Amino acid sequence: MIPTTKQPFQFSRPALVLILASCLLAVILAITTVRNENREQRLLENSLLQQGLTLIRSFEAGARTSMMHHMSGTSPLETLVEETAKEGSVAYIRIIHENGETVAESGDLPPTMERDEVLRILDAETVITRTIQEKSIFELARIFEPLPPLMPGRGRMFEPPPSSNPKRGRMYQHMQEMQEEQQKKGRQLIVVGLGTSDFDAARQEDKNRALFMGALLFLLGITGLYFLFLYQSIRVGRSTLANMQLYTDNVIESMPTGLITLDGNGNIVSCNSKAEQLLCRRFSDMEGVKPKELFSSFTAEQQQNNVLMEHDVFCRNPAGDDIPVKLSTSPLLDHSGEKTGLVIILRDMRDIRKIEQQLELSKRLASLGKMAAGVAHEIRNPLGTLRGFAHYFGNEAEAGSDGKKYAELMVSEVDRLNQTISSLLQFARAREPQRIQVKAEELFDKLSSLMVSDFSAGQINFKQKYDPELLLFGDPDLLLQVLLNLLKNSISATEKGGEVTLTARQYNSGVSIQVKDTGQGMTAEEQEKLFDPFFSTRKDGTGLGLAVSHQIVEQHHGSIEVESTLGRGTAMKIILPGETV
Repeated sequence: MIPTTKQPFQFSRPALVLILASCLLAVILAITTVRNENREQRLLENSLLQQGLTLIRSFEAGARTSMMHHMSGTSPLETLVEETAKEGSVAYIRIIHENGETVAESGDLPPTMERDEVLRILDAETVITRTIQEKSIFELARIFEPLPPLMPGRGRMFEPPPSSNPKRGRMYQHMQEMQEEQQKKGRQLIVVGLGTSDFDAARQEDKNRALFMGALLFLLGITGLYFLFLYQSIRVGRSTLANMQLYTDNVIESMPTGLITLDGNGNIVSCNSKAEQLLCRRFSDMEGVKPKELFSSFTAEQQQNNVLMEHDVFCRNPAGDDIPVKLSTSPLLDHSGEKTGLVIILRDMRDIRKIEQQLELSKRLASLGKMAAGVAHEIRNPLGTLRGFAHYFGNEAEAGSDGKKYAELMVSEVDRLNQTISSLLQFARAREPQRIQVKAEELFDKLSSLMVSDFSAGQINFKQKYDPELLLFGDPDLLLQVLLNLLKNSISATEKGGEVTLTARQYNSGVSIQVKDTGQGMTAEEQEKLFDPFFSTRKDGTGLGLAVSHQIVEQHHGSIEVESTLGRGTAMKIILPGETV
């Protein structure tokens, strides 16, 4: 399972700016809409008021003219009301006496006013307006004065004409009579209703436009929110993808095996560091290369097969060496199950081959040990008889004679053969070691005392490097036998004046013991056969010492490592585990 990381919510700057701009535009739109609504209402009222006043003034002027040119027949006021009501913007006109009676009216009239309401309007100093929403009517009412009133303190409409103009004098006299007649009739109220359908339509259009802009801003805000969450999703997706890539890269790079991927054309497109180490090549040198150029026995069937396959092949490094690897191929599929390439897993088989060789060696040694035990048992008894006869004939022979000399030679050879047989028996029937705590100082002091004469005879400088407090766990007698075999081999391989060094140190939870000499060294072939029984580079060697030593170390659950260069010496390292093993 690929680990995921929770990402905190983070705003996208473009989306945030878009949302803030939408909010700001929405606030501006709301304020503008309200202000336009109020402004339109005021403009409507002022416009209708001016229109009504202008109409009233025109009507008054017409009434004055009609009265001045009064003729018999229909009332000029009624005629003027009817003609004025025919205007498209005028819904109705009504003139009401202060006692509540209608003087003249025309148009789609509303219900008649009550007398109290008429008196209230007549007593008002300003024009009274109201809006009838259900009929889209703007109504204004004020006192109706066709002629200026003849009241003290308010002035007169006309000044008296000079006495030299009798015609104007008669007109002035007539106007005074009309004013007095109007005052006798009492006050009148004019009510004008103007249609507001055009204004209402314009207002509704503004509202629709405001609603459209509001919906547009709403969609803009929703779009900003969508982009905000989309940005967050993309951010989380990118983070998850980056984590997945890091996780995959870490897993691939930490694999103990090599990994190579091929594209659909069979070319190498990626590999991990383990594959680079195994092939001794950089990825830049392998990119685009066909796998058959790197591996022997890599066939087209392996590349085209859609199932998991394993093969033993050899990979060629630039030095020309063939490295044994276990090659596994499996198809690389996409999300729809289509094959897009190939995955190659490489397992280095060199260590496994060494283990297999050691296992084979152990099997051969075990078989050889069983055989040697049987042979040694059958040979030891006749050797005892031969040794007894050799002593007998040696005692019977004269001192200094050839018989005496041959008899002693026979006894020494029988003893050497007995020693070899004892080694065979020990190799075949090795006892289980008794692992105890051993002080390195005591073990190495005993070893030095046993080997001091050998180092002196070979004129070899012997050095020891270890911590006196170092402790190791094992069977002291068997470990002593192993170290004696190693030191004897070093002495036999080192010329006079050479050096042999015994080093011991802590190694993890165990101990590492190394015997290093400056001798002649060994070839690669000799190192491979080093622990085989009866293989020896010494003329007088039996080839059982290192085989027995190898067996003892394995019984201690340890290992022996060999490093040798021809002409420069050999280092034999024993690694023993700690107490818990």
